[in-house]
Amino acid sequence: MKIKEIIVVEGKDDTTAIKRAVDADTIETNGSSIGESVIEQIKLAQQTRGVILFTDPDFPGEKIRRTIADLVPGCKHAFLPKDEARPKRGKGIGVEHASIESIRHALHAVKEEMQEFTSEIAMDDLLDAGLIGGNKAKDRREKLGLLLKIGYTNGKQLHKRLQMFQISREDYLRAINKILQEENE
Repeated sequence: MKIKEIIVVEGKDDTTAIKRAVDADTIETNGSSIGESVIEQIKLAQQTRGVILFTDPDFPGEKIRRTIADLVPGCKHAFLPKDEARPKRGKGIGVEHASIESIRHALHAVKEEMQEFTSEIAMDDLLDAGLIGGNKAKDRREKLGLLLKIGYTNGKQLHKRLQMFQISREDYLRAINKILQEENE
């Protein structure tokens, strides 16, 4: 599988994992304190070939994703579920621990960021579905992120991500109903 866009990852081990799974070029951020030269590389990559952000499904990875997305508009996003980014033994979470199949699946389901879109999904919808506040909110957001392939977010970021990826009200409701149905089984 050949990827046209340049994939932005956090480090060398992520690059190794990506190259095992697909034929692609990468840019490494080398952690969450992204230097100006790396941002310039990503901007050039976005102009010439396009960029896919593929960061770890943890807090630092999400911070890197947000930073780059804010500075380099129009990036595409690939997401790994947390359970597919854990090592078989030991601790940690990251792209480098994912299987070849998981990486390929995430890259196949890449989401494109859209700048000018007004979501049909209101904050009240998120509250009504128990995605913000309450003891099941985090678990529901995690399941929603998996179903919609938009990754996990905290309550504050969920509405923005639904807008950013133009998730339709129908797809949102279908996913919420599935989550609620599974809870009642």
